[in-house]
Amino acid sequence: MPSGRPLRQRPLDFALVIFFGIAIPYGFLFSLPEGLGVPVSADSPWPPLRWLYGWAVAREPAHLDPPVWLLANCLYDGLVQAPFLVFLVYAFARSREWIRIPGLLYAGSAVTNMGFYFFQTFLGAHPPTDLVVYIPMNLPWLIAPAILALRLRAAPVFRDG
Repeated sequence: MPSGRPLRQRPLDFALVIFFGIAIPYGFLFSLPEGLGVPVSADSPWPPLRWLYGWAVAREPAHLDPPVWLLANCLYDGLVQAPFLVFLVYAFARSREWIRIPGLLYAGSAVTNMGFYFFQTFLGAHPPTDLVVYIPMNLPWLIAPAILALRLRAAPVFRDG
């Protein structure tokens, strides 16, 4: 049985649902195919990776010839994170308390994964070319899971008031 206030009355939860709701299709449409070896190129057989090509050329060249760590990161995003986020978004939209522990586990793994991603990106063979654009576009993928962890730190998660 749901408890607490409706989602529209919980602005932080609403923002998390919007962010993670966007992350779901991103994981399935971009990360998973790239992790499975579909090339990021102007003539990629998968249209979303054709769209990513412009970003890769201008901002994140590691995607053009992805090293093993980037493929693993993309597979993790597409096979683990994106499917879990479906449950997370549902649980937040419906105020389901059972999401607390899985959400904390997800948040910990996502923050760790992004820390590893940034470490490899900045110290790798092809660091980002434009940090003014790269940082604001990628930092939310670290910040949102950290905020989620803070949000889920105490039970009950969806108390009234």
